[in-house]
Amino acid sequence: MARHRYGAGHYRYFASPLPEAVATLRAAFYLPLAAIANAWQEALRRETRFPPTLDAFLARCHAKGQERPTPLLLRYEAGGWNALHQDVYGDVAFPLQVAILLSRPGTDFAGGEFLLLSQRPRAQSRGEAVALEQGDAIVFPNADRPGPGARAPVRWATRHGVSTVRSGVRRTLGLIFHDAR
Repeated sequence: MARHRYGAGHYRYFASPLPEAVATLRAAFYLPLAAIANAWQEALRRETRFPPTLDAFLARCHAKGQERPTPLLLRYEAGGWNALHQDVYGDVAFPLQVAILLSRPGTDFAGGEFLLLSQRPRAQSRGEAVALEQGDAIVFPNADRPGPGARAPVRWATRHGVSTVRSGVRRTLGLIFHDAR
């Protein structure tokens, strides 16, 4: 992370084939999230729709040369953090992703809140810090989402990251649904 100036921590992407538990979680989350993603596409007046199964969506990724799995494990030690960023790894991207906290706050680590920043058109950015508990999953936009506009929903650019871990070690499983180049 540090060499790319993304933060201070370690991340490791899973190789194909994914571990069974990771593949199962990814497929199980995709189904209900595809309905939300399609509603977002409609609200933002975008033509692309997402198929009802992860396999069909991944076939779309692979047809565009995006064949590297993107689920990953993230590890931050004391002083570690993750810069605000978006996870778009090619022309085909799914608008939602999931982070599952594996460590116990207050026992395994302190600090390390999940951060979300939304850039509202013609307005100041709005940030949120989310304190997760072990096993909590947060579903969040990977790049943008619809937000209220004067007459119709408008695009709110969104970035996410992790605040500084003050002590201990924080571990997270990240589920990104589109594959990378």
